[in-house]
Amino acid sequence: MSDYTEKYISSHLFLKREEGFEHAPFDREIACYESICSGNIELVKVFATPLCSEGYGILSKDPLKNLKYHFAISAALIARFCINSGMTLEEAYNLSDIYIMKADECRTEAEVHAVHQEMIEGYTRHMRRVRNSGIYSKQIVRALDYISEHLHGKIMIEDAAAYLKISPAYLSRLFKAETGIAFSNYVSKTKAEEAANLLTFSEYTDSEISNLLGFSSQSYFIKIFKKYLGVTPKEYKKRYKFPDFTKENQ
Repeated sequence: MSDYTEKYISSHLFLKREEGFEHAPFDREIACYESICSGNIELVKVFATPLCSEGYGILSKDPLKNLKYHFAISAALIARFCINSGMTLEEAYNLSDIYIMKADECRTEAEVHAVHQEMIEGYTRHMRRVRNSGIYSKQIVRALDYISEHLHGKIMIEDAAAYLKISPAYLSRLFKAETGIAFSNYVSKTKAEEAANLLTFSEYTDSEISNLLGFSSQSYFIKIFKKYLGVTPKEYKKRYKFPDFTKENQ
């Protein structure tokens, strides 16, 4: 986790102690920001929650205006997280301005929520391009996108090759040459890493995560997880589970 993220958490915990009221679930919020920065759209879909102003303070007595103010805060935070992860200042703030202006034109809270979801997914896709651009060929970038978009199911190289309109054998050779890892191993490694994120930031059980990521069995999930993370899912969760701060005052 970045220094910026740690400072962000610390500042919010300080406010929580000082103000004495229950804030929104920051573990899930941080997980969402980190997922956006990773460029993983599937992980973002797991952690993203509707824009909420409850527990964050009232910035306007008008509910719609209050939500728009919190939208602007959310846009600024996402932009800062993305800049910290490699997006240029110009691109991050241009995106922020575009989405804030779109939100400002909304006439209902539902419209603001829709633009917020659009913003989250838009930043995520831009971050994925930031991470992959200049490193891999266009075909491999598209292959990585395919994997990211299908992590919650069974990923076969034949299906990815069909999507790219190339042969499985050619994709296999190209993928290994550019990434240094076999296609199937990359898929397993990526699923294990996403499982680690879910174990850290979500309330899903081991078996739920196994099913969510399309593993054929719980035992196979444990085997793959231990191969890439060095410990079992249960051990990992015990070591790294992010605390649920919303339960402190309950």
